[in-house]
Amino acid sequence: MGLMDNLKGKAEELKEKAGELAGKHSDQIDTIVDKAGGAIDKATKGKYSDRIEHGAAKAKDAVGDFAHKPKPDHEGPAGGNGPTPRP
Repeated sequence: MGLMDNLKGKAEELKEKAGELAGKHSDQIDTIVDKAGGAIDKATKGKYSDRIEHGAAKAKDAVGDFAHKPKPDHEGPAGGNGPTPRP
């Protein structure tokens, strides 16, 4: 395996980990985006409120698209990992 293949593998691994973390902490990320938008809006004295709101919404959407939602520890029959319910 060459150096580039090794680096691609590591990059994919890091991307997966970042996606998992973004999924686990998406509520916190949204809160931070809102706080940052509020601070910027205050600093610009509301002059760019519409653009800031639009940018914040885009940022939240991007995080949502990137994030991998955490899998439940216990899945039902569809997942195959949990117990089969009794009839």
